[in-house]
Amino acid sequence: MEALPLDLSHPSVKFYLALVRLQVLTPLSLLINIATTLICTLVANPSIAGVAHLYPTSLTPNSHAISAYVGLIWLAQVGYCVLLVVARKEETKKAMVSAVGLGLVFANVVMALWAVAFIMQWFLLSTILLGVLLALLIFSNLALLIYHGPDSSRPLDTALIHAPLRFFLILPLNILFPLTLFIALNLSYIPTPSGPPRDPAEYHSTAALGVLLGTNILGFLVIVTRRDIVWCVAATWISVSLWTALPKPASVYITSITFTALHPLGLIIASIYARFYTQPTRIALTGDDRRIYANGSRPSGAHPPEQEIERGPAEIEEENWG
Repeated sequence: MEALPLDLSHPSVKFYLALVRLQVLTPLSLLINIATTLICTLVANPSIAGVAHLYPTSLTPNSHAISAYVGLIWLAQVGYCVLLVVARKEETKKAMVSAVGLGLVFANVVMALWAVAFIMQWFLLSTILLGVLLALLIFSNLALLIYHGPDSSRPLDTALIHAPLRFFLILPLNILFPLTLFIALNLSYIPTPSGPPRDPAEYHSTAALGVLLGTNILGFLVIVTRRDIVWCVAATWISVSLWTALPKPASVYITSITFTALHPLGLIIASIYARFYTQPTRIALTGDDRRIYANGSRPSGAHPPEQEIERGPAEIEEENWG
């Protein structure tokens, strides 16, 4: 067999092959996620929501709100798959290949496996799978944030790359992992005919309050420091899904309502502060003879340099190369 007329070790060829691999595997993994989750939600008995009602906890959310949240993640991922095919900017391609990569593919497959394990009531395996899912999504989000941060010149990257990954991360971080862990640790209560348990201690409200405070304080800090609209919407959505699912202990109910108001309020205050109270930083390059002043002009007592040279890119003579 004749050798291919391509150097497969060349970086450009490797990058192109990685992009093609993502264009095939990402939609396939999304289809697996959607099909498996829909079967486990609509066909299986008990369904995902049915198992959650069999083992109610203080962190059990409103199933309709979570279903809408998951549907929005799927819709955003469809946009991501389209961007994988139509993207033309090199920075966009690098963000999808180098930062997201196969992490989203594995995340979709793990999410599908979790749905199967959860309806089979294998709660220890479900918790482990959600831990793996969290690790994959945290790594992808950190890589995006550090190496390919959001840029106002590329709004599609923010809407179709950063937003879906952030939304996907907050689902297991704020609700699915704590919920499954509570059930695995037997921190659920047995439903009574009248609804809530007769003994308030059966709610395990202290543990639930600790989880709720931890995840929401983390989210609030991210929202305020980074003015993160996506995290604000997602965290507020999860909080609403908690206090709209009754019964709930008073501590969990009041805390979830409080953070429903605090998240958007923190975002608004942080945006106002950044807009009106943060001064832009002026930087003077070393070796530049032109002086920079706040009003753009020289004071009357300052004397200009004898010769101001307009500096810019310059070619290097061949004799200067060592």
